[in-house]
Amino acid sequence: MLTWLSRNNFDFPPLDKALHEPNGLLAAGGDLDPQRLLAAYRHGCFPWFQDGQPILWWSPDPRTVLLPSELHVSRSLAKLLRQQRYHVTIDQAFERVIQGCAGPRAYTDGTWITTPMQQAYCELHNQGVAHSAEAWDGSELVGGLYGLAIGRLFFGESMFSRADNASKVAFVTLVRRLKAAGFELIDCQMPSQHLHSFGARAISRREFAAYLRRHLDQSPLRDWTSQADLPSLA
Repeated sequence: MLTWLSRNNFDFPPLDKALHEPNGLLAAGGDLDPQRLLAAYRHGCFPWFQDGQPILWWSPDPRTVLLPSELHVSRSLAKLLRQQRYHVTIDQAFERVIQGCAGPRAYTDGTWITTPMQQAYCELHNQGVAHSAEAWDGSELVGGLYGLAIGRLFFGESMFSRADNASKVAFVTLVRRLKAAGFELIDCQMPSQHLHSFGARAISRREFAAYLRRHLDQSPLRDWTSQADLPSLA
């Protein structure tokens, strides 16, 4: 039976209470208070719902993840990285990145990144929990992605691209940055061919929960905006 959350309680049901069909639906209701969002990611679930639906919280089994040490970069993308067509920054345009991720997509008319979702994640960014990577062509923002960093785990949320492979360049740069900083895992949530091309793979919900227990309370990365320690694109 699906658990409905109240607005005055930030507790989530055990992950093994998630439904098998649809896969991983754990709870519904509550709100997008930043404290609840942070509690959700620490618990092992995330919000995903369409406008007009109640807030839905998910913990799929299996879970799609990427270990930074297993990042795969194709030959064509490696060539583009060496050309340095795009300049990548961290946390320089978070609000613009999340707005880009909420923009129109060729395969759908709607977006799950509603205005309340944008406001909630911007507040998490102000708290130093949510971060973005931006790809620039000159002064034009052409791609990026955002997610949450808790301990030594990064919870990816969404990416967008307005130029060929721009989001891929931002993603590879971020993953290399996370690897250098000792991050253990990047949560990709749901499977896609795009993510698998980078080396993402599926692990069980039980294994994902073990990563949470081991690495959520490790010391966080403090300096996200320094360009000095961004990995070379070459």
